[in-house]
Amino acid sequence: MTSRNEARARMLRDLYAAYIDQRKDIVDAMLTEDFTFSSPQDDHIDRATYFERCWPNEPALTGFEIEFLAVDGEEAVVRYRAETTSGKAFRNMESFRFDGEKISSVDVYFGRNTG
Repeated sequence: MTSRNEARARMLRDLYAAYIDQRKDIVDAMLTEDFTFSSPQDDHIDRATYFERCWPNEPALTGFEIEFLAVDGEEAVVRYRAETTSGKAFRNMESFRFDGEKISSVDVYFGRNTG
């Protein structure tokens, strides 16, 4: 992996850690102003809507286990297993695009519950 790809891989690991730590400020600094988010529940929402919908006041997750992370230039893919505060777990995949040193978009693909 090139040093730029390695830096982006570290950024993505830091993104998931910031979500668990409820550090919206850290994630905010990682995103472009025109950032978009898509998932089966959200169709290309903007940055402000992303923070309203995807950052609950109370923590919903207790951790992420990154199972696969690959960065190739301006794109990256992450597969993770997440655990909820209620003890359930699920897997998702996320596809990222970068613009310079920031994340410009993410597309989330929901997986199955794992326990």
